[in-house]
Amino acid sequence: MKFSEIAQHLGITEQSSLTEHPEIDPEITQVMGVQEAETSAITYIEGAKFTAYVGTTGAGALILPPEPALQEQAIARGIAWLSAKDPRLAFARTLPLFYQPFHPPAGIHPTAVIDETAVLGAGVAIAAHVVIQGGVTLGDGVRIHPNVVVYPGVTIGDRTVLHANCVIHERSQIGADCVIHSGAAIGSEGFGFTMAPDGWEKIEQSGITILDDCVEVGCNSTVDRPAVGITRIGRNTKLDNQVHIGHNCEIGENCVMAAQVGLAGQVQVEDQVILGGQVGVANQVQIGKGVRAGAKTGIHNRVAPGSTILGSPAIPYREFLKCSAAFHRLPEMQKSLKDLQRQMAALQQQLNTSEAEAQ
Repeated sequence: MKFSEIAQHLGITEQSSLTEHPEIDPEITQVMGVQEAETSAITYIEGAKFTAYVGTTGAGALILPPEPALQEQAIARGIAWLSAKDPRLAFARTLPLFYQPFHPPAGIHPTAVIDETAVLGAGVAIAAHVVIQGGVTLGDGVRIHPNVVVYPGVTIGDRTVLHANCVIHERSQIGADCVIHSGAAIGSEGFGFTMAPDGWEKIEQSGITILDDCVEVGCNSTVDRPAVGITRIGRNTKLDNQVHIGHNCEIGENCVMAAQVGLAGQVQVEDQVILGGQVGVANQVQIGKGVRAGAKTGIHNRVAPGSTILGSPAIPYREFLKCSAAFHRLPEMQKSLKDLQRQMAALQQQLNTSEAEAQ
């Protein structure tokens, strides 16, 4: 594929080296990282710490931020360039030109077990050893990889992909264009028990789980259904691997949760929240719109919209940095405190001696 074709695909031909140097139009056959890129590859530069690579990369084409100095440096080395306000986003939109993930072909594998009451949309792909139980509805273009189990009463929207060995539990509703990765469990029983005279007694989980359109759930993640009511994941929210969403949680739109995030029951997360790896959220906590929580943050109380927090228990980010700096000085501060205590003791002894002599 010619570089000029990539520029046309991205719609940024006018913001490229082609306007002044149309003769620099290399054949691009792959995408690579900037450090290891070859002349047949396109890559991107994002952030000040990567700009030096414009002078060293072996790439044949670059996606650059709108900085004339970088563009001049690239063209001086014979490297074609595209200019984008968000180079990473432009690169993401370039990748599908060179790579498409594997999906099973349309059709039903002979080893699949499908209940006669299931409704299948047009062009569905159902791979080997899939089990689809009664009352399931699959939208058009749904793709199901091997060994997936879909419990009764489930609804799955158009073009959604279920990867191998995931499980969709009863009555769950999954929207269009979702991706459920291997080992994930959607709509599994919430952690509901109550103490009876003879020990813990199970509370049946009769609620449902709803994933809105364009939700992605990573490998071995779990989204539990509640005893009553709904557990909901909002549109375009992305969950990394090994994330746990407890019963009755309500997650807003465009949220991102990194690996091993854990939400207890009835947590409310508003739109555009980002939770770093291993963040833990206590029962019934409310997290406001646009909150950012760093890795391993422990959230036990309501977080105001727009906050950036860190630490366990969570505190404002800047306050955490000050506390962290003080923490590293604790040995020095302890020594200083002991020195002061010794000096105070010596002064007290001198005072006591002076008072005794005065008597």
